[in-house]
Amino acid sequence: MSVPSHTDLLLLKKNMFAKTTRSSTMIVSLLSFGLLFNFQSSITGTAIAEGKTSVHIVYLGEREHDNPELVTSSHHDMLASVLGSSKESAAERLVYSYRHGFSGFAAKLTESQARKLADFPGVVRVMRNSLYRIQTTRSWDFLGLSSPPVNNLLYESKMGDGIIIGVLDTDDIGIWPESESFTDKGLGPVPSYWNGTCEPGEQFDPVKHCNRKIIGARWYVKGILAEYGRPLNSSGDTEFMSPRDAVGHGTHTASIAAGSFVRNVSYKGVAHGTARGGAPRARLAIYKVCWNVLGGQCSSVDILKAFDEAIHDGVHVMSLSIGSSIPLFSEVDDHDGIATGSFHAMARGITVVCGAANDGPSAQTVQNTAPWILTVAASTMDRDFQSLITLGNNEVYVGLTPNVTLFAGRVVLCFTSSARRAAITIAAAAVRLSGGIGLIAAKSPSDGLAPCSDDFPCVEVDYETGTSILYYFRSERSPTVKISPTLTVVNSKLPAHVAHFSSRGPNSIAPAILKPDIAAPGVNILAASSPLDPLSANGYAMHTGTSMSTPHVAGIVALLKALHLDWSPAMIKSSIITTGWKNHPTGFPIQAAGSPQKVADPFDYGGGIINPNGAAWPGLVYDMAMTDYINYLCHRGYNESDISRIVGQPTICQDKSHSILDTNLPSITIPNLASLTTVMRTVTNVGPQMSTYWALIEPPPGTTVTVCPNVLVFNATAQKITFKVTVRLILPIVESGYIFGSLKWSNGVNHVTSPLIVRVGFSHLH
Repeated sequence: MSVPSHTDLLLLKKNMFAKTTRSSTMIVSLLSFGLLFNFQSSITGTAIAEGKTSVHIVYLGEREHDNPELVTSSHHDMLASVLGSSKESAAERLVYSYRHGFSGFAAKLTESQARKLADFPGVVRVMRNSLYRIQTTRSWDFLGLSSPPVNNLLYESKMGDGIIIGVLDTDDIGIWPESESFTDKGLGPVPSYWNGTCEPGEQFDPVKHCNRKIIGARWYVKGILAEYGRPLNSSGDTEFMSPRDAVGHGTHTASIAAGSFVRNVSYKGVAHGTARGGAPRARLAIYKVCWNVLGGQCSSVDILKAFDEAIHDGVHVMSLSIGSSIPLFSEVDDHDGIATGSFHAMARGITVVCGAANDGPSAQTVQNTAPWILTVAASTMDRDFQSLITLGNNEVYVGLTPNVTLFAGRVVLCFTSSARRAAITIAAAAVRLSGGIGLIAAKSPSDGLAPCSDDFPCVEVDYETGTSILYYFRSERSPTVKISPTLTVVNSKLPAHVAHFSSRGPNSIAPAILKPDIAAPGVNILAASSPLDPLSANGYAMHTGTSMSTPHVAGIVALLKALHLDWSPAMIKSSIITTGWKNHPTGFPIQAAGSPQKVADPFDYGGGIINPNGAAWPGLVYDMAMTDYINYLCHRGYNESDISRIVGQPTICQDKSHSILDTNLPSITIPNLASLTTVMRTVTNVGPQMSTYWALIEPPPGTTVTVCPNVLVFNATAQKITFKVTVRLILPIVESGYIFGSLKWSNGVNHVTSPLIVRVGFSHLH
């Protein structure tokens, strides 16, 4: 492509750049949108020769011994019996022994050996190893957690002091320990209840690189090595056989969750301020399970081992962006090790926070849908990076870009039908090759900015603005344009919205379970990074994705846990969902980016954008015990053997009096309202002992909603109250779409709001 010498502005036709394939789009999402693990079979294939070994997970359920060494010894005995060998020889085939959160092991087995083990007494299930591929300065002020902390959750929780966050949520899990964001200045001793460790490895010395901030760093490679079959660095990509981060995303997300205060941080001159994590006094435990090979790969046996050891180590919160591709596996399916691992973590009081995925704005794309997981969507915040585009006729337009420097030369206007960064990257490379010095890209909304390079600005505009610039170009013999340096604009009137890429509900495998649960900032997040990150500048980088929104919530969960150490994961989740923001400070409803943009609903953001200070003192919470989760699994229709496997002990489904609609969640979703449906909920008072709450109902259009009782009176002997909600169809609605309302319990101070969602007579219409 060449640039004609007679003009300073060139129109590149819409179809000039080929559409990216799904695989190339996924690679772009790794760079621009953070990480999302997708189930892959490219390495393992679909068939294994009978005599060839491959890694299998042998799941045994709950531990029979409290002594981990006895558990491992029993694994050796079982494996030796099946292999017909000594315990020493069996140990050579063992990849991992799972002995903390649950009992089981990973081993290299032939298919016949795996079948033999499946029939062995005490074995619940044998499953093949799976491979998964990957999916600050302003955001905390936007969320109301300004520093210095005065009368907010940051202050009341002592900045998360004493809480340990386990991080497993980037495309190359790991950490760059030299980053100033991980200084331990001002922190006390490592908590006495910490059972973890820092493991040595390539360019990672526990004595030098772990401290009172990074108190744990483990790495898991046996599963991926067994499948990949050759050294990980043979692909030519940089990798460290250690907890060290080779790409930068692990460092980025860890610093979002719990980074220390670092003043005077900016990104190439914009977003200036103090960088810190949500819980700056919390400690970090890093579990590197993914590797910089074939676009980022992670083995399920490695992930399960990380869960197992994180439970043993003593983490309070786990931050992950892990999921499988649509269609989703069920919560009890062998292939979904994440559901199994997170269930065991939840059972031990650990809140597991996962990303919703980056496949929006299409419906039914949300992942990590188990009710024991806190699933996070991504939003923007009240900050933009704007550059003024001044045409030769003095018309001025606003574009978005993270960095513009002053250059003179030819600028190209490009229209692209793709919202992905790949199209802009390709266009920028072509323009630069042909002598251009900058690019104005007209595109559909996508959220998230990344510089083309330090000395080549790319400014993004929408189609309307792009068309106006095009008309000016066509009307002038010698058109000119001036692109001004980037300005950081922070304004409470800037409307935060659900990000275009953020995956949406409804839940595709359990429509009665609302997902996502909550939204948090995940667009243009500035945080620490590795020098090897191509977008890094002076140790910090700006990234976008649910991988960035997830550690925001994990950091807030750490603050809540520090404030309420006795709260269960369900209580923490409830406090977050029922207090989320649904309107801007100006009073206007939060929007959801898409085609077209619309008012956001619970399928976009769950309970809203997270409101940390509201979640600190919610008034009422919807709690769930193990029996509630078991009842949920029973009401889902899973067989008792599958339920027993994930629960870790023999389970019999006995409660026939309730349905899945009665799962004690802080939301109500009725996916099949024929005429009348009644559901039950129980709330627990976590506010003043003597409290009275009144029901305020916003019924979904075409329905009436009654609550009994509609007044809840708490006293010294009544701190839990059960109520019924009856939804009745009053209009002959024939479409099968979802309609939205809410149920709010208010005492005049607290407003405990549950999304109320119904779909009319779905099964009768299809």
